[in-house]
Amino acid sequence: MDLWSSRSGFILAATGAAVGIGNIWRFPSVVGRNGGGAYMIPFLVAVFVFAVPLMILEINSGRRTRADIVATFRGVGPRFRIFGWFIVAIVVLILSYYLVITGWILAFLGSAITGSEVSLASFTATYAPVLSFTVSLAIVAVVLSLGVREGIERVTTVLMPFVFVILLGMAVFSMTLSGFSEGVAFFLTPDPSVLGDPLIWSAAFGQAFFSLSAGMGILLTYGSYVGEEMDVPEAAAIIAVADVVVAVLAGIVIFPIVFTFDLEPSLGTELAFSTLPAAFSLLPGGRIGAVAFFSLLFAAAITSAVSMMEVGVSTIRGATRFSRRQATVLVSGLVFLLGMPSLLSYTPFQLHLWGTPFLDLLDNTVGTLGLPVTALMITISFGYFARHKEVRESRIERLTAISTKYLLPPVLVVIVASQLFLGFDFPGWHTLPSSTLDRSLVSAAILSVIGILAYLLLRLQRAGGK
Repeated sequence: MDLWSSRSGFILAATGAAVGIGNIWRFPSVVGRNGGGAYMIPFLVAVFVFAVPLMILEINSGRRTRADIVATFRGVGPRFRIFGWFIVAIVVLILSYYLVITGWILAFLGSAITGSEVSLASFTATYAPVLSFTVSLAIVAVVLSLGVREGIERVTTVLMPFVFVILLGMAVFSMTLSGFSEGVAFFLTPDPSVLGDPLIWSAAFGQAFFSLSAGMGILLTYGSYVGEEMDVPEAAAIIAVADVVVAVLAGIVIFPIVFTFDLEPSLGTELAFSTLPAAFSLLPGGRIGAVAFFSLLFAAAITSAVSMMEVGVSTIRGATRFSRRQATVLVSGLVFLLGMPSLLSYTPFQLHLWGTPFLDLLDNTVGTLGLPVTALMITISFGYFARHKEVRESRIERLTAISTKYLLPPVLVVIVASQLFLGFDFPGWHTLPSSTLDRSLVSAAILSVIGILAYLLLRLQRAGGK
């Protein structure tokens, strides 16, 4: 049985799943688009009142069953298996375009190391993204093929301290910039008047859930490798605090640069790939800063991508007699094929639908609507229908039960219904910080296709599984 070698190994791996590009380029952008420091209030509420209890629920559910996500849902009841397959489909689709962005980061890291100049427009005007996407996917596949301890745990044990060291170093550097005081003031000074805007709260929930990997089945999968001696609430709290610290440090790094060079603080993709590289080129030692920044982004992206692919790999292993290596090859091939449309949308091929790049379309449908749906499935299934009864001896465990059973489901229902039926766009749920789209019917159509795919995978499991 695959198990983490230690408590710290699990915490670092789960922190690696949580800390991704969402913390470093997405969090500052969402803050910039939602009134600066006031956003921190609903964000912290979303993290510790809603996301952390869901994390605890997922980890405990995975530890109890010692199985993949589909088998864990099957433990609730045979008909719940379809929810597991649905979540796997959502996560794999998100991974397919997340690795496209990871490939962009890898290319910009190479450019920073060699000192060559590149812009996102010039990079995507070629087919170079195909190579960077393939290399990123290959790195993730190699890590997973090595197993839980030798692959996932070993890599995250190296990369997560690296992420914190780089962030701290860049934060110290930002303190020397002329825009440090103004940037930090914008970032951390709250404006209570904006707290009445429901979009601020929705953005905070989107950032909290996406950043902490809550409601995606990742922590449920990682929880199946957790030993019985683990204090799950404590571990979840440590992971959440580490995730918040990374996000805050990222803001302290980025906003002083933004205000030093009079940039737009609400930019997302353009900020990471256009304006910040230009700003680094004007700073003393800017090349070192660029290398550090893109190394940071790439390390964070890889650890998150590893966690997403592990959801698919563990599920295939549970549904078939495949070895870990065979399952990794199969899932990698599927991700490669699914990633092609998103990849080609930012090449000369320019695969667009309704005038929108396919990657943006997928992010605004599967990513934006899919995440609250999967979180709702997990909350309802394990909060209301699971036959087991959790031991709730502590106040934290009782509060966790109250949050996941009574507070979180209504919030998620409102968010899903607003997006699906009212056509509301909640930018906080986007992976790409600068993307916007209002196509609720397209969302429903794509999620219907995902549901059909999940159903077909379930039938495949019944026909040829164990």
